[in-house]
Amino acid sequence: MAHKAAESVVRMRIMCRNTVGFLLVLCGVFAMAAGQASAAGNTIKVGIIAEMTGTFADHGKEMMNGIKTYMMQHGDSVAGKKIELIVKDTGGPNPDVAKRLAQELIVKDKVDILAGFGLTPNALAVAPIATEAKKPVIILNAATSIITTKSPYIARVSFTLAQVTAPMAEWAYKHGIRKVYTVVGDYGPGHDSEAAFKKAFTKLGGQVVGDLRVPMKNVEFGPYMQRVKDAKPEAVFVFVTSGELGIGIMKAYNERGMKQAGIKLITTGDVFDDAVMDALGDTPLGVISTHHYSADHKSPENAKFVADYKKVDSKLRPNFKAVHAYDGMAAIYAVAKQLKGDVSNGDKVMQALKGLKLNSPRGPIQIDPETRDIVQNVYVREAKKVGGKVYNVEFDTFNAVKDPGK
Repeated sequence: MAHKAAESVVRMRIMCRNTVGFLLVLCGVFAMAAGQASAAGNTIKVGIIAEMTGTFADHGKEMMNGIKTYMMQHGDSVAGKKIELIVKDTGGPNPDVAKRLAQELIVKDKVDILAGFGLTPNALAVAPIATEAKKPVIILNAATSIITTKSPYIARVSFTLAQVTAPMAEWAYKHGIRKVYTVVGDYGPGHDSEAAFKKAFTKLGGQVVGDLRVPMKNVEFGPYMQRVKDAKPEAVFVFVTSGELGIGIMKAYNERGMKQAGIKLITTGDVFDDAVMDALGDTPLGVISTHHYSADHKSPENAKFVADYKKVDSKLRPNFKAVHAYDGMAAIYAVAKQLKGDVSNGDKVMQALKGLKLNSPRGPIQIDPETRDIVQNVYVREAKKVGGKVYNVEFDTFNAVKDPGK
């Protein structure tokens, strides 16, 4: 009941409106919004922009679960201020909608901080607004390297695809793999992942024998996997966004008999997202992936996070998107404490975020003071049975990895 009580005192207004919002025609509106600080009040307003409906609704749900878990543990107040969440739905990858919602949150709702953004296009759309309004933005998932370069008011607590991909290339080469075919989603993070793998793998002496970019909707992966099989590489490296696409990749890999043909599957952890592992059954067993979080991560912090997450959502395992959001709230609370509850000045908030260190359920993390991007451990994992279910079991670590895409 604790999480219900926490929710009851946090006003969360989920707005799924398709009507055209008001237009901001004067830059002075932003200046006025920035000047109307809530510091004098008793609340810290956090505007959450997320994909709450549509194909990517799992992004929003999992991030909100992480936020609820943190607030259940730490309460809905910090530094004498009540945390008020105002949640708005983009309905998917809709940059124009994300931009309009950010404008509404800043000018109408007078939020202190923006957070969320499961997808890169939505995050990029908000960057110029954040700069103009001097409004801090905390990225809770979107993973294209360039995002933090688009505004000095953006910090990221999630990850980048280059960050978790380069270690996979290094691990594969060091364990005897020399010829790889790459298959990635045809959008920003996929392009980053492809580039990072090729750069790291070929630098060591490996060969990328072919590459494919696949669409992000309504994909039949069978023909793509057949092309890979016909090329006869030693392994196929895959990145697609987590959820249904990962399930589709695994199905096609098995149906085409690629394992039997001697083609290993190596991937980032997105494909084997903790939230879909139960749906995959035993099919991932033995597959190697690199990522920054597993629900099986061994630490007291993660044991508590997993246990409390189940009180928020008893059906899903906590996954990396949930941890990102959990850590995003931890960052907001830490900054609020440091600034004694006054988060009205965007420059001071960003200064407090730079260099911030947290002990996360995933391990130690830090916001790089130069890039405002996250520095974190990347783990090599093997899909194994744990207590009758398949988990990504960590067995090696790349420590304190910065984004190699910068």
